[in-house]
Amino acid sequence: MSLTGTDNFFEDFKPGDLFRHARGKTVTEMDNVLITHLVMNTAQGHFNEHQMKETEFGHRIVFGGITASMVIGLAYQDTGEQALAELEMDGIRFPSPVFHGDTLYAYTEVVSAEDGDRPDAGIVTFRHWGVNDRDQIVFEGVRRVLIKRRPT
Repeated sequence: MSLTGTDNFFEDFKPGDLFRHARGKTVTEMDNVLITHLVMNTAQGHFNEHQMKETEFGHRIVFGGITASMVIGLAYQDTGEQALAELEMDGIRFPSPVFHGDTLYAYTEVVSAEDGDRPDAGIVTFRHWGVNDRDQIVFEGVRRVLIKRRPT
């Protein structure tokens, strides 16, 4: 498993490659409240501390869309720098909740690399997962990306 990718062109991705991406991100209250409000997600689990004290979680949880965005964002420096198009996200799961103050880290496996419909790019399928600072998996998802070929 490499710490981070050394290049990001289509030819650089081989099925079975594993990456532990270099950056981490601590989730702040602003991340949850601001973005969750902007997308009009008003679920009590994200905003009602009083109600959430009575649940198994004990306090508010972070909106899954934020968790997914952060994990994909942390992986992007290695898996998206030469992206021409995001084609698909599938199999999204949130096995463990994320709380304010958790620090997230991203990992990626290259599932496949295949020719695309254009001569200057190919399609890479990535399996991404994110973990918190307690080594709990908090996000899983599969992403297909049209990635530019290395210039000749």
